[in-house]
Amino acid sequence: MLNKLIQEFQKLYGAEGELRTYFAPGRVNLIGEHTDYNGGHVFPCALTLGTYAVVRDREDRGLRFYSMNFGSLGVLETSLDDLVPHKEASWTNYPKGVMWAFEKRGFHLTHGLDIAIFGDIPAGSGLSSSASLEVLTGIILKDTFGFDQVSMPEIALIGQDSENNFNGCNCGIMDQFASAMGRKDHAIFLDTSTLEYQYAPVLLEDAKIVITNSKVKHSLVNSAYNDRRRECETALSDLQTATQIKTLGDLSNEDFESFQSAIKDPVCLKRARHAVHENQRTIQAVEALKNNDIALFGKLMNASHESLKTDYEVSCPEIDLLVDLAQSMPGVIGSRITGGGFGGCTVSIVKNDTVDRFVKEIGSAYQKETGHEAEFYIVEIGDGARKLQEA
Repeated sequence: MLNKLIQEFQKLYGAEGELRTYFAPGRVNLIGEHTDYNGGHVFPCALTLGTYAVVRDREDRGLRFYSMNFGSLGVLETSLDDLVPHKEASWTNYPKGVMWAFEKRGFHLTHGLDIAIFGDIPAGSGLSSSASLEVLTGIILKDTFGFDQVSMPEIALIGQDSENNFNGCNCGIMDQFASAMGRKDHAIFLDTSTLEYQYAPVLLEDAKIVITNSKVKHSLVNSAYNDRRRECETALSDLQTATQIKTLGDLSNEDFESFQSAIKDPVCLKRARHAVHENQRTIQAVEALKNNDIALFGKLMNASHESLKTDYEVSCPEIDLLVDLAQSMPGVIGSRITGGGFGGCTVSIVKNDTVDRFVKEIGSAYQKETGHEAEFYIVEIGDGARKLQEA
């Protein structure tokens, strides 16, 4: 695919000059959903799916962007002097936002770039195509302009800043952190309140991670995602009148039971209960994995989905159907919605001898019930964002 992208780049922009190539992965979160902006723990891993870029320096301040995924849009042109969001800029608002965030921090971009990208993360799937593109842009800028002092965690934070303050989605840090910091065959146990993290091996001897795309697409910016964040902030403010905490992630389940009466709004109470319980589930799940207790890990995944469905209300009928079909199938260890919600994907841990049946039977039942054709990805856990080669 990279060779095809290089050929496309040269066809559009000409063959002269030094080309550089980069990759940033998407991610799947095994457990710990909607905890990352509530000061809790998450447990994502980088995928071998992601976004590729071919880049060449320009002598002026112009920027040219092309995506093979949105080929009908052609080449979108702008400049370093116009780093403001425009609706007609489409997907290029994501890399422009990262450039804006670098400039805001005093990292001066001295010349423009020609960029062509291709991503094999399905758009709207909830596997973080936007975070992948943000982190990709971050490593391009770090390498191109010699910003060696910018660490990979800082690139993740810059990506989050750009999505929050340039593109208007109040995402947490998890997606960008997983893309920047991924490690092959490991998930990242990340405390989002401190950014302390540890790698945990994910070695499933007799099972695979299967992602099922519902083909129901969501747009986080225009969805109830930001509402959930506000509801959690309201709950936190109420709880702070009763106990000294900085985030919902500071509470144990027992603490929450003791202080929940301080939360005035019943909807905000449900949101906070999910955030607290999901954080504790994530801590338990990582411990279960360390103890090679995959069955307990699966039960915690199932409980996570129930909480996201009933307390956080970010699921939808199509996703619930996929999860119900999976959880009722012998050989499925655990299944839940993953990502921001309102569509997207489920993540399931499926025993090797069940995978073929899982894909065939769930695919058939889902299409019969909804009319949508689900897509299944048997995924591998890969490394984080990196420069690939001198092209």
